[in-house]
Formats: sequence, structure tokens, C-alpha cells
Amino acid sequence: MKILLTILCLGVVMTSYAQEFEISAELRPRFEYRHGYKTLIPDDTDAATFISQRTRLNFNYGSETLNAFVSFQNVRVWGDVPTTSLEDKNGIALHEAWAELVFNPKLAVKLGRQEINYDDQRVFGNVGWAQQARSHDAIVTTYQPNTTNRFDFGLALNANEETVFDTDYAVNNYKAFQYIWYHTNLKNVGLSVLLLNNGLTYMDENDEQKVDYNQTIGSRMTFQKNKWQTDASIYFQTGSIANTDLSAFNIAANAFYKINAEFKTGLGIEYLSGTDMNTTENKLKSFNPWFGTNHKFNGLMDYFYVGNHSNSVGLLALKASLEYQKERFSAKLTPHIFSSAATVVDQTGKEMSNALGTELDLVLGYKWTKDISFNAGYSQMFATETMEVLKAGNKDNANNWAWLMITVKPSLFKTTLNN
Repeated sequence: MKILLTILCLGVVMTSYAQEFEISAELRPRFEYRHGYKTLIPDDTDAATFISQRTRLNFNYGSETLNAFVSFQNVRVWGDVPTTSLEDKNGIALHEAWAELVFNPKLAVKLGRQEINYDDQRVFGNVGWAQQARSHDAIVTTYQPNTTNRFDFGLALNANEETVFDTDYAVNNYKAFQYIWYHTNLKNVGLSVLLLNNGLTYMDENDEQKVDYNQTIGSRMTFQKNKWQTDASIYFQTGSIANTDLSAFNIAANAFYKINAEFKTGLGIEYLSGTDMNTTENKLKSFNPWFGTNHKFNGLMDYFYVGNHSNSVGLLALKASLEYQKERFSAKLTPHIFSSAATVVDQTGKEMSNALGTELDLVLGYKWTKDISFNAGYSQMFATETMEVLKAGNKDNANNWAWLMITVKPSLFKTTLNN
């Protein structure tokens, strides 16, 4: 680490442009009580309680022609190794390590391990709630001809390791992707368009690995004026997955109204298409928000699309929200109503009601200083028999979840030099 710091500091001194260099850190322990989180809790099963922690050390450098960022990360659960252990269970991971070459004010290329975030993070997001978060090995070219228009071109190509001959890709990940993202601002309106070509591996009938490509094509629009803020999006998916035709879509809309300086309320609806459990078609109709920060969309208890519910019956989600913020304190209450978008059948083949249940989410926050914040939350799921078919467990148990998190993000060192 001393060697790395020395190299970075020397880089600041040797270049001839105005430069900025900063070392920052993040420490984020989180206590969780899980009694029906992600899935309905079975009878005679106790709640899980634990404390997880994310620790990061970040190095950020910027100049007229080069921006660079390196983020080392350790994710642990308190007690996952003995107090006298010689090694950490998860070790140190490289969450981000990228360089951005700035050719001119309009054109830049970022390459390396990086977070990719667009719009509301429905399709591309960094999954910041998860302690490990998400980052990609990719190249992203940004062309911004003026202040109102921006084009991003991204691509990734993944392999297990350096090889002499072609080998199967064995990582649970995409093999390759290419995308184009465009955004423009028109007075009170923001408009984005995304085209994503996503390649996934599968084994064919001859036990040979193939790559199937599926496409996500869509747009999102935002509008803000006075006390109103609205957004709407629509995405279509086509192509194929594991030699199965894909035809799916996602549509969402939200409206928020600022009652006064302290209160804000909102309503939202989202539909993600699904595949009937009793279908006889060889076609997948389930929409998949591939790299999205899904934790923020369909209930904080993560029953849907957070490492689960893929290629399933889809979802119709309704929600309302009431937010309060004054000075350093914030509070948000969000009720959700969930239904399946496609037919659910039980083990006997009987068609079930589409109603899945209701979830209540309460989140409290307090920003003590600019570097330290406290957050806490409580969620309760009121499930139906249909949810039992999808998630097992017992709907009549008290399915709830609570958490408490402290985030410490200090800037350890910062300097600006002009040579």
C-alpha cells in the first residue's frame, strides 16, 4: 500500500497539468434481523441476526487529460473468522480500477473495472445497497457534443483466464455485452434511450458451449416543474436465452408532489411481464432487469429480482410514498401492493389468484456530520397463498425485516497542484 501511495503521489508531481489527488475511505457496518427476508419464513425457524461490513479505501486522481480511480474493498460478516486468524475470509477485492482518457471536452474513454449507472438504475446500476456492490470490466466511450446531449458506447468481453485455445466460460456472468445510451435535456424534460446487446452462455444438445444474445431496447423520460416531478419508462426484450425465444417488456410510471419544504408524496406503478407457469409455448416472456439496482424498486425486502424471480411469472407492483425531511433528519414510508403478471399454478395444477401480498417499508435517516450518517429500517410482508406457491414458507408467520446501518466516509487526504 505504501508503494502504491508513493507512485500515485509521484504522478501528481510529474504531470504538467492542474491536478487533484484524494484518498478517501468508507466504513459501513450494518446489523440485520431477517425473519422472512427474500422468502416467507417456514414454521419452527428462527430469525437470522448478523452484522456485515463494507470497508473501502479509494484513490482518486484527476487532471486535464486523465482521470483515474482505484477502490480496494473488503466485505465481511463480524465473526466469520476467529480473532486469531492469519487470513481474512474474503480478502481484499478490487471493486474499481479504471482510467479515463480525456481527449477533448467532448470525447473521453474510460476503461477498466468500473461501476456503470444510468438513469434510475433500472437496467444498469451499482447495487450500492449490497455490501459488495457491482462493477464491470468494460470500456465506455462518452461523446458529449454539447451541454444537453450525451452518447455512451460500452462493451465488455469476459474470459476465465489467459489461454492458448478457446475454453468454455465458467463464471456465472455474461460473456459479452455492447450497449448505446443516449440522453438529452429539453427544458423541463429529460429523455434517455438505451440499446443493450447481452450475450449469455449455454450448453447445446451436443454439450458444446454457445452464446445467445438478447436485446433490451427502451426509453425513459422525466419531467420536473414547480412542485411536480414525474417519470415514465418502457423497455422491450427480444432475442434468445439458452436457445429459447425471448419476448418481454417492462413499463413503469411515477409521480411525486412536494407538499411543502418538508413533505413529499408519490405514487408509482410498474409492470414486468412474466411467463405462465402452465404455458405450453417454447417462449420466455419474463422481463429481466439485467444489471439494475433492483433493491430500490419492488420493496426493500427483496422478494423480487434481487438474485431471484428471474424467468418467473413477472410482477405488477403498485406503491405510494410519503417522505419527510428537515435539516439532518429524514423519514420515508412506502406501502407496496404486489401481483403476478402471469399465471401461477400450485403443485396440483390449480390456477391461483394473481395477488401476492402487501409490503410496508419504513426508513429513517440522520446525517450527523458530512462524513457520518445513520440509517434504520423496518419492513413487514403480508403475503397470500399465491406467494406461498412462489416462495414456500408460511404466509401466516410474522414475515418482517429490520436493519440499522452506520456509514462513515471520510476524506483522508486531498491536494490540488498547479504546475
